[in-house]
Amino acid sequence: MCTVCGCADGEVKVHGHGHSHDHGHDHDHGHHHHHHGHDHDHDHGHHHHGHDHVHFGQGPAGVEVPGMSQQRLIEIETSILAKNDRYAEMNRSALDAMGVLAVNLVSSPGSGKTTLLCKTIEALGNQPLAVIEGDQQTQNDADRIRATGARAVQVNTGKGCHLDGHMVGHALEHLALEPASMLFIENVGNLVCPASFDLGEDCKIAILSVTEGEDKPLKYPDMFQAARLAILNKVDLAPHCDVDMDLYETNLRRVNPEIEIISLSARTGEGMEAWLNWLRTRLAAKQAPAAAE
Repeated sequence: MCTVCGCADGEVKVHGHGHSHDHGHDHDHGHHHHHHGHDHDHDHGHHHHGHDHVHFGQGPAGVEVPGMSQQRLIEIETSILAKNDRYAEMNRSALDAMGVLAVNLVSSPGSGKTTLLCKTIEALGNQPLAVIEGDQQTQNDADRIRATGARAVQVNTGKGCHLDGHMVGHALEHLALEPASMLFIENVGNLVCPASFDLGEDCKIAILSVTEGEDKPLKYPDMFQAARLAILNKVDLAPHCDVDMDLYETNLRRVNPEIEIISLSARTGEGMEAWLNWLRTRLAAKQAPAAAE
């Protein structure tokens, strides 16, 4: 179990092309769930403006688990993230050595992440690339990716709600990445846990559908603080949903003043060129140090 996120890790399966590999992971994931199925109220003494608020994340650890002290929770979280970071650094070293641009795509379920990725792969044409597809159970998204002609490895996390450095390392063993490739890591649909886990990527990219609500960045600040780029997807639906695009950008910059923002529609193609240019520019920047040597 993992105090970082609150999900339970099951067996992790990495699926390549027509074969699967089961790996026993040692992630010390002290995952917990705050499911209180009891018929009683938790009055923690938090009264604001006449409303009762029940908080479970106010201590130094940012989370509460019955029977565990805040100090112990911090120790467990530190151990989990330190182990993950060791795997992530090995991934990063290997990717950097090949001049590969690796991006970690994160979002809520239903943001249009897989559709955007498919359209991106098609638009990039002959650009060498590969995909690591994270999901809890199915291979549906990886099958959609492979239909574009791209190489893809599926990582099923079981009950786990995020990819981690160890899982990505195993997936990389099954991808014959070419130098100067783009690697897209499509994380499990979740805006909480993936914020804490470095995978060895160059950056996190948060994909946000304009239908999700302008306050989404305020509800999940850790993820949008960790992201270098926010993609506002499905802008073709904005006129039909009474969406305030300026408020989306205001809230994103309120959480992360340095975040870059691209508005696009994977369905209509609006704004896609800006996204493709962003990727090409970052990939070229990774080649620059090698060219200078």
